[in-house]
Amino acid sequence: MDERLIQSDPSTMMGKPVVAGTRITVELILEKLAAGETIEQLLDAHPRLTRRGVLAALDFAATDGSEE
Repeated sequence: MDERLIQSDPSTMMGKPVVAGTRITVELILEKLAAGETIEQLLDAHPRLTRRGVLAALDFAATDGSEE
């Protein structure tokens, strides 16, 4: 995968990791899923968010953002 789906930029959302092309933070995705929302509900609530973006956020959180 050439394009990084999770990006962090100090000028966007105070540098929090976000899904590329959105202002949707990994933190928000994790909070919503932990509260019981489904991926489908997230996608319905955030039209710019994709399933691939949600899965990338979960992967990012699981690996603590580190790349090997």
